[in-house]
Amino acid sequence: MAEITIDIPVSTPYRVHVGTRLLEAAGSIARNAVPRAHKVAIVTDTNVGPLYAHIVRDGLEEAGFDVATHAVAAGEEHKTLATYGSILEFLAAEELDRSDAVVALGGGVVGDMAGFAAATYMRGIAYIQMPTTLLAMVDSSVGGKCAVDLSCGKNLAGAFWQPAAVIADVGCLGTLTPERLADGCGEVVKHGAIADRELFELLEKTPFTFDLLMHDLSLAAAIIARNIEIKRDVVAADEREGGIRKILNFGHSIGHAIEARSGYTRGHGSCVAAGMVAMARGSRRAGWNASDLEDDLAERIDALCRAHGLDTGCPYGTDELMEAALHDKKRQGDAIDLVIPHSIGAVSIERCDFEQLRAIIELGLAAQAGDAA
Repeated sequence: MAEITIDIPVSTPYRVHVGTRLLEAAGSIARNAVPRAHKVAIVTDTNVGPLYAHIVRDGLEEAGFDVATHAVAAGEEHKTLATYGSILEFLAAEELDRSDAVVALGGGVVGDMAGFAAATYMRGIAYIQMPTTLLAMVDSSVGGKCAVDLSCGKNLAGAFWQPAAVIADVGCLGTLTPERLADGCGEVVKHGAIADRELFELLEKTPFTFDLLMHDLSLAAAIIARNIEIKRDVVAADEREGGIRKILNFGHSIGHAIEARSGYTRGHGSCVAAGMVAMARGSRRAGWNASDLEDDLAERIDALCRAHGLDTGCPYGTDELMEAALHDKKRQGDAIDLVIPHSIGAVSIERCDFEQLRAIIELGLAAQAGDAA
């Protein structure tokens, strides 16, 4: 299949590469993206490293780079200041200088931590995102957000630091578990729900599943590319999330609360799916969008998430979710910006206080319980 390239026109522009056998091409792509670099540090994790690090290393060395590799423990529970510090210590021990670069090889956790390390090591060096999960390909690898979790909440310490390139090898998706592939679909559904009715309707007809990967890899790559284009357009208009970029947070305020309550044992995509459905149901019942809401909006989002293997249920109560939501980084004083859906492909950003958020959560959970009954 032909490689798809997408240019991201932000403060430091870069190119996203989507296709197959791109791991083998990492050396030439990296050489074009960071021509001054002599040394490259691959940061990966203990799951991804044994699968792909040697392929990427060989390609980088063939392109003339001196390569060092560092693997961190896999899992969201290791997305901590301690792990971030270990990456910085590794970069320093390997004597990378300001002209060198980091390669983030793995899912969103690796991409976030390696990106944050690159953003702060020597006050900022280049890095290349090489996402190996669907979630990272369509979401976290593009846009320049990088962070670590704190004990009080997710992604509370971080930076905006754009990569020099993104290399998304669709072939990597074949090694994911069904649960990990499905987890990425939460963001895929979200992009259709907030910005692209045509994508949403395509996914209703052809869900992004292993069956699609097996029978139509070109369509799978095109769907990934379309998701990246949606994020590109939003990020290019609002690089540092002062306005329209907030629409990418649809479902996230409730979703992050569910994720925190689960101790980060529930996948991000499943949490976002549950958050989107609760927000669609609760905001309508609270009167935020009753006049212009598609009658079956919440049901269509729910059905599409479930068609992708995502659990949209929420086992927590309003008080539990509100306690977690108080630590959301999108909070501003006693208010928070919420993304309110109106129709497939159309949302708005509304400032609400925490009592209004409580009402939305409570009504959304009640609607869910009613449907389950």
